Amino acid sequence: MVMFATILIMSLVAVAVSAAAFAAATRSEAPPAARPERRVVLERPRFFASAAREGADRPVVPVEVLLSHIERHVRLEQAAAEAYLDLPTRDALHSRTESPLLN
Repeated sequence: MVMFATILIMSLVAVAVSAAAFAAATRSEAPPAARPERRVVLERPRFFASAAREGADRPVVPVEVLLSHIERHVRLEQAAAEAYLDLPTRDALHSRTESPLLN
């Protein structure tokens, strides 16, 4: 019985010490002063291009031309997939399409 009482008292002392340490750590001495709002100014991403080369001699490609290239590539890829489904072979799986874009 004496050993049980000793363990109980030591546990209560440990809890009291832990509570006091926690209260001391979470207590704030003074409210923080109001800080001015910070604004982050981000530059436009350049994707590894220097600022001097941004407007220099870049060909302007119409969006319609890009869309037509993408549509042609998608049609060729779909045709290759349908051909593979018709006759599934290892060579048909790893064959390249006639698209100028890489597959």
